[in-house]
Amino acid sequence: MLSYDAGVLSAIERVYGYEYSVFLDAISRPSSRMYARVNTLRISVEEVVDRLRARGLAVFLDEELDEAIYFFVEGPFAIELQDYDKIVVADKYAAESVYLGSNLYAPGVIRCSNSVRVGDEVTVVTVDGRPIAKGVSMINCRDVRSVRRGIAVEVLKSIYRAPKIIELPEYRAGLIYPQSLAAMYTVRALDPKPGSVVVDTCAAPGGKTGHIVEYTLGKALVFAFDHSRRRLNEMRGVLDRLGHTPLVELWRADSRYLHTDFSWIGADRIIVDPPCTSLGVRPKLYDTKNYSDIVSASRYQIQFLKSASKILKVGGIMVYSTCTITIEENEEVIEQLIGEDRCLKVVDTEIRRGSRGVATPHSHAFTRFHPHVHDTTGYFIAKIAKVC
Repeated sequence: MLSYDAGVLSAIERVYGYEYSVFLDAISRPSSRMYARVNTLRISVEEVVDRLRARGLAVFLDEELDEAIYFFVEGPFAIELQDYDKIVVADKYAAESVYLGSNLYAPGVIRCSNSVRVGDEVTVVTVDGRPIAKGVSMINCRDVRSVRRGIAVEVLKSIYRAPKIIELPEYRAGLIYPQSLAAMYTVRALDPKPGSVVVDTCAAPGGKTGHIVEYTLGKALVFAFDHSRRRLNEMRGVLDRLGHTPLVELWRADSRYLHTDFSWIGADRIIVDPPCTSLGVRPKLYDTKNYSDIVSASRYQIQFLKSASKILKVGGIMVYSTCTITIEENEEVIEQLIGEDRCLKVVDTEIRRGSRGVATPHSHAFTRFHPHVHDTTGYFIAKIAKVC
């Protein structure tokens, strides 16, 4: 259930006009493709595909991105709630994964019926009681508060079905990383070179940082920043699994102040992928947003860009990306940035997929991915050059 106030709906309508209801319907469902990026420092794309197909998985090469593979998402299938004494309630983020067929892990369990025991057939439901999957309980409900790791429910049937990527041996071995198609284009737009200095300003959980390492063949000097100690620890785990830890300098820092705390860095390339309202993320089983969230996010985002621009070398490139769709957080943030700094110029992303931006003077140079048009996450990418 999407709970957006009039301001949020107006912001969505500003982008999509009369199609805004089609957009809202699209983000309540998953894309028809689930993507992963192959870690080409460890294995070739062809070898990964051969390994997966040998085990009977239907996997395909993307039409344009050499490092991208995808699986089709099947569904929807009907899930009925029959036994009210055998339910497990999942939180928002866990539920959205279970909706696609992932197992339910213990940290994502909010509560469950007291009668649930190991081996019971159970129904996984959202916090508002909607059934999304059937499976087998791997825990006793009375122990749920003490069990904070491992699988709580092995999912056997869900509304949508896709391979459980994080349980594949290729994932565990660091050969693949689940990532949306649109997000992969961020590093493509950045186009970092071997031997260059590259900064990822809001780096956790590490998907784009890992992509930078692979794209530059492990030959760039990569700095990755994030303010959250917990998220940085999780990112270290990701980089360890991918084998990239020795190739990245990880720093805990507030990226709004890189120009003062890390003024000695002269970056050739910078990614700014800041916190946003995430309105383009799908599937959404429920979401609550107020227009004040959009306003706050846009004010926050410009701070990251201004700081990053000060450690960018003349001739360097900065790429800004978000997984949201509002003009306030995307086009208008960039227009404000370049309006206040004559040394920053918008350049074309040179991405052939997706659509151009909307409603502002430099829209022709931006890239947008629209869920109901491109069957992807809702996403925005802008590319800025420092010319003086």
